[in-house]
Amino acid sequence: MSLTEIAKQYFITFSNKDLSGLEEIFSKDIRLRDWDIKARGLEDVLKANKSIFENVEAIQINPLEIYNDGNAIVAELEIDINHGQESLLVVDVIEFDNENKILEIRAYKG
Repeated sequence: MSLTEIAKQYFITFSNKDLSGLEEIFSKDIRLRDWDIKARGLEDVLKANKSIFENVEAIQINPLEIYNDGNAIVAELEIDINHGQESLLVVDVIEFDNENKILEIRAYKG
């Protein structure tokens, strides 16, 4: 599976609020940073995602563009929260380890 396909699977899995699916995609050494959250390690990142999921009724990630550069993906995203109540434009930089697991996610709100 290409890194672009793995990134798309990540967006679907996140949108489905599927923590066990995310656990399969993430490296045990994953790091997450966005405008509100900084988490390091699989347990902390899953806990951060769980908190996000508990605070929204629904979340849908819609990739607008996906760029692949070596072991990294840069994705322009539109994130729909609570069925259109809020919409965010976000850029994710996703880095992968040697096993094509997600090693780092850095998200920037536009």
